[in-house]
Amino acid sequence: MLMVHRVPPAIMGVVSLVFWTVYYLGPSVLSGVSCFVMFLCLADYFVPILAPRIFGSNKWTAEQQQRFHEICSNLAKIRRRAVGWWRRLFTLKEEMPKMYFMTMIVPLAAVAWVGQQVHNLFLTYLFGTSALLLPGLNQHSIVSKYIRMANREINKLLKQKEKMNNASAFFSVTDGSKRRPWQQF
Repeated sequence: MLMVHRVPPAIMGVVSLVFWTVYYLGPSVLSGVSCFVMFLCLADYFVPILAPRIFGSNKWTAEQQQRFHEICSNLAKIRRRAVGWWRRLFTLKEEMPKMYFMTMIVPLAAVAWVGQQVHNLFLTYLFGTSALLLPGLNQHSIVSKYIRMANREINKLLKQKEKMNNASAFFSVTDGSKRRPWQQF
């Protein structure tokens, strides 16, 4: 049985080998897509044949069944969250189109700039490696730790903005004839 601390280097090694091979061979897009689909077809053919021999078909336990149900429920939660974010995005588009515009344009421009500066294959390698290592990072609560830190900082910023809005409402000018310096134009 593999030890847990040996799994991340193995994942990194396999992914690095695959991406190095793609980089070395430099296939065209059509050849790359063809090889990827061919690999999926081979996996579709060989996994049902080899899986019972490797893992044993009669070793499925109630604990594994419970874990399988957990994984399925987590996937359903992720889907619900994604749909919720999608709906919030369209609500933002309807209610505050300027905020929606800035919220979409700035990150997309930043991603376009990064995509222009960094090689596509390297970006794909980073994305693939991160996606494969993410379950282990989640299991060790590393991702949730940084998400909590980011949430705290965002909440601090929102509270500061709220205090500033409350202070400006307190000192607002009620007489229409008196204008602030930036309102004179």
